[in-house]
Amino acid sequence: MNADADRLRIEHFSKRFGSTLVLDDVSMRIEPGEIRALVGQNGSGKSTLIKLLAGYHTPERGGRLGIDGQEVTLPVRPDRIRDLGVTFVHQDLGLVDHLSASENINVGWEDPSRILRRLDRRQEERVARRALDVLGADIDPTVPVVHLSAEARTTVAIARALRAQSEGAGLIVLDEPTRALTHDSAQSLYAILRRAADSGTSIMVVAHSLAEVLAISDRVTVLRDGRVVGDGLMTGELSEQGLARHVLGRDLDETAIASERPAQSAHVTVHGLAVGASGRMDISISQGEVVGVTGRQGSGWEAVPYLVTGALPARTGVLEVGPNRIDLHRANVRSLLRLGVVLVPERRDVHGLATGLSVAENISLPRLSARGRPWFSGLKWQRDEAADVVTRLGVRPPDPAMPVGQLSGGNQQKVLFGKWMLGEPAFLVLHEPTQGVDLAARRDLLGAVVAAAGDGTSVLMASSDVNDLSAVCHRVLVVRDGTVVDELVQPDPDEIVDAVFEGMPQMGRTA
Repeated sequence: MNADADRLRIEHFSKRFGSTLVLDDVSMRIEPGEIRALVGQNGSGKSTLIKLLAGYHTPERGGRLGIDGQEVTLPVRPDRIRDLGVTFVHQDLGLVDHLSASENINVGWEDPSRILRRLDRRQEERVARRALDVLGADIDPTVPVVHLSAEARTTVAIARALRAQSEGAGLIVLDEPTRALTHDSAQSLYAILRRAADSGTSIMVVAHSLAEVLAISDRVTVLRDGRVVGDGLMTGELSEQGLARHVLGRDLDETAIASERPAQSAHVTVHGLAVGASGRMDISISQGEVVGVTGRQGSGWEAVPYLVTGALPARTGVLEVGPNRIDLHRANVRSLLRLGVVLVPERRDVHGLATGLSVAENISLPRLSARGRPWFSGLKWQRDEAADVVTRLGVRPPDPAMPVGQLSGGNQQKVLFGKWMLGEPAFLVLHEPTQGVDLAARRDLLGAVVAAAGDGTSVLMASSDVNDLSAVCHRVLVVRDGTVVDELVQPDPDEIVDAVFEGMPQMGRTA
């Protein structure tokens, strides 16, 4: 290893799929001990670049790759790139569900004993525990990862990447590492990555959140339409607005709520909702009002969207929507849908969309029984609805016949929004509505929330993103131990963070 060489040197990487040039003459260099962010909208080429580096795809002729001064033969062999100290945490995490956390962390590193030719499970578990301890994770390494939460699965994948690194060497590539992490866990991850970088390990992070990029990275590379439009930009010299201009090619028009709150006559009320072990919550929302709900990890706010929509059974609680009153303990999703109560859940791929069906089929699903007959549901109204959503929310590509599973995350989220917006809901409930989407999609989605409120819908938005809450909410409710402990009127992001972490130590309280 050449101590004076770049940790990573990419030169003239291009990639075509058919006649489409998705990556066009990309070059970049990363130094030892540097945290480099790679940003750009969906479709800008970020994932393609990572897959070229990992050996999933072969770059066009003319590309060159160097690691620690060594020229790497292209296409890259996955075993060769790992031997050179480059590890990956992809968006899908690449975990094997039926294997334990320990087995996933140690996969590829097994050391059969010389005599019995069997794996030393105890040694594997010790190695896994050390890797998890570095992350401060309280995870049983013997548990199959299929039984772990999304946050814990992400932690296992990151532990596997760290396990492969020698101290002060190597490159870790993380694709949206905080997508399934809470604010607290993301802050812990930032600290871990900074310690690794300080020891000499290099980090490449793909992220959508500009605040996250500026908080964690030393420099930024920006891709737009497959080309590098900004390389090695120093984060200390950038603002979110300035970085957004690089990403979008124009200024970001921030979504803003109406200057005045709607009339304070309750249209939706929640009485005595049991949250957590002992919490009780009352919520009142006017027609056309957007109310946010947030708090620290485990404080109970994350369950509220599912309790008030019947997706989770509530021990106690009464919901009133206009003149209608329903006991949440006995309610279910179907009965609440009849009252105009709809949920846009956090996991669109699991709980929100049928990814094997088309855009049009997903959009029309909630209205099939009302619009169709048992033997025929009609097609024209479905085509009209899909065209409306595609146009109004800017779904790309604008093809209602495309399977939803082939769309980017941001466009899938637009389809999910449109699916429920067309029903003109009385009460719209959202959980992390912009998670894992790019800047332009975030703007479109928050604009859709504002438009729904403008049409008279009462909106409850549960989110850990303080920028989203500040952008569209008239009020924000802060939850602690299942109880609302503070109410903020049109707060800025700093006010929300201060309220959420009131009474906590100052360390790590960045928004």
